[in-house]
Amino acid sequence: MARNSLRKSHKKLTSIIILAVFFMFGFSYLMVPIFTFVCKQAGINGKNVLSQATANPHLQMDQARSIKIEFTASIHHHLDFVFKPTQHYVELHPGERKTVYFYAENKTGHAITVQAVPSITPADGARFFKKIECFCFTQQPFKKNEKVKMFVNFYVDPAVPNTVKEMTLAYTLFDVSQYAAKNQGLIKGRE
Repeated sequence: MARNSLRKSHKKLTSIIILAVFFMFGFSYLMVPIFTFVCKQAGINGKNVLSQATANPHLQMDQARSIKIEFTASIHHHLDFVFKPTQHYVELHPGERKTVYFYAENKTGHAITVQAVPSITPADGARFFKKIECFCFTQQPFKKNEKVKMFVNFYVDPAVPNTVKEMTLAYTLFDVSQYAAKNQGLIKGRE
């Protein structure tokens, strides 16, 4: 009788462990889409501003206030690249278009394709930052030792809350050579 009870206990424990493993696998599989959804909804890490904006010719500039936009650049892991903004900040009025340049230099000793991933803070202002044209929209192929000035053309929507006085546009450069698009005919965001 004790043996029968022990078998039932083992079956129950085995079932619980198997269910836990399936739950953990399912949860880990869904983590990325859940995280992306939450970031888009909350404006965390600039996730809601990764798409291209269109230039609005009827946009009214709010000259009564100005916003300081700071620029930073970083390189993912051990990528041998120089990547930096040519200016550290600009002041602009909401609705005013600006173009800012970033300098990139391939020091890897071979051809490489990179992609810049943007992040905009603070979260409550991120959705009002509109990129019209940007080097971050496409993969950027670089020849060995190539030096390039890349640009981003943007504006801040006048609907941005008055509490937002400063914003930071940060780019991280990734090596995407193994995922590089086969059609490299049109490279956007270069001078």
